Amino acid sequence: MQNNNENIKKLFEKYSIKASDGIINKFNDFLEFFKETNSITNLSAIRDDNGIILKHFVDSLIVSHFECLRWKLLDLWTGWGFPWIPLKIFFWDNLDITLVDSVWKKINACNNFIEKLNLEWIKAINWRAEELAFKQNYREQFDYITSRAVAYFPTILEYCLPFIKPWWYFIAYKLDNPEELKKWEKALKILWAKIEKIETYKIWEDTRKLLFIKKIKSTPKAYPRNNGEPKKKPLI
Repeated sequence: MQNNNENIKKLFEKYSIKASDGIINKFNDFLEFFKETNSITNLSAIRDDNGIILKHFVDSLIVSHFECLRWKLLDLWTGWGFPWIPLKIFFWDNLDITLVDSVWKKINACNNFIEKLNLEWIKAINWRAEELAFKQNYREQFDYITSRAVAYFPTILEYCLPFIKPWWYFIAYKLDNPEELKKWEKALKILWAKIEKIETYKIWEDTRKLLFIKKIKSTPKAYPRNNGEPKKKPLI
């Protein structure tokens, strides 16, 4: 297995991410596993080491500049391992993570990563978010929820907020899209949430945002709507 420790450490330091040698070693393992899996199942169009480290690892970990994540975290539409694997490696004992995606192929890839990297306190669930959100063991049971989903933001809000405990956070990783972000207000009001802060950062030449959405009251029981309504008729 190739050793990219020095390169990972250098790129992490460039973005002020401080990691122990043990953490760097684990990221090196993940880098090799990810490239191996990506060559077979096409997880990402980003295939070079620096691109993976910067656009997947560093991008996932930028949140550590603004919040020390702990306790129960849910990653919705968990995709191919980001941001949850970097967050688990970095915060390790602090996080009990649940992964949710309706696509079994993605959950299967997540389970392979969990096994190969010997990650603990993680479970992956193949389920539709609009159904899982009404189950007692999941509704309003999480301190944080993360998502790097590309769905329309009011739609993401409706799916995510029912899982969060009041006064805790939905953290959304988003590209800079001012027009989309103007359309938050109605959805936030209906779902009893507010914008706590927005952090802007750059990776290479890409401007990105971390949105910290605080839930201020229990989500009305009507949400999320079923049968694809959040996508068909967003709360705007």
